[in-house]
Amino acid sequence: MVQATAMQAAVDRAALFDFLLGMGDNTLILGHRLSEWCGHAPALEEDIALANTALDLIGQTQLWLGLAGEVEGRGRSADDLAYLRDVRDFRNLLLTERPNGDYGRTLMRQFLFDAWHYLALKGLRGSCEPRIAGIAEKASKEVAYHLERSRDLVIRLGDGTAESHARMQEALDDLWPYTGEMFVSEAHDLALPAAGVAPEPESLRADWEALAAETLRAATLEKPEDRYMHGGGKRGLHTEHLGYVLAEMQFLQRAYPGASW
Repeated sequence: MVQATAMQAAVDRAALFDFLLGMGDNTLILGHRLSEWCGHAPALEEDIALANTALDLIGQTQLWLGLAGEVEGRGRSADDLAYLRDVRDFRNLLLTERPNGDYGRTLMRQFLFDAWHYLALKGLRGSCEPRIAGIAEKASKEVAYHLERSRDLVIRLGDGTAESHARMQEALDDLWPYTGEMFVSEAHDLALPAAGVAPEPESLRADWEALAAETLRAATLEKPEDRYMHGGGKRGLHTEHLGYVLAEMQFLQRAYPGASW
């Protein structure tokens, strides 16, 4: 059981559980997406790099979902939460479940997420909850590298050949409408900032936009207009893509419940 803290006395456990699910589901689903590149990347070095990033994210999933299971108090492990929930129970951002597309699209999705992830973890390092601050501190070191790498490659491909520039602009135009959800507060987000557990999602927007704008300028890419933004993932409303991800990711535990080796 999680040790009692002042934070738990002040924060609804269901809200904290949903927040932790969101952090863990983001890294789980994006980690699985990146793992789909294993053996298919355009160069051996990139094959290794994408697989390593996937492993980092799935490792972080173990920590976030493990803590979520403790907060829930129903005896569910990180594995139970990863492999035995249905689509409507997942709280990940819609951006993380978008299909890989070509290599440029994968890198653009990674940069847009990495920039948000880095800032979110930076805020969580100051959490009043020691377990959350500890996970954020550990994950920040990995995510700082993820961001450095994805930002560098977005710039190189955006400012590269005519074809690579066109593909990166197309990827940006397609993925940009999924970035607004990062800064939306759902019901479970409202209780956490006041208790000092997590920053308000909206408080991350200015720094994220500045980082994105600086990177896109260097990449000679044009930022799309802020029109309609997709949302709903943080409250369990997902695209059809998540169902296919779960069908593959959860097959073993669904077909052979409790399997071990």
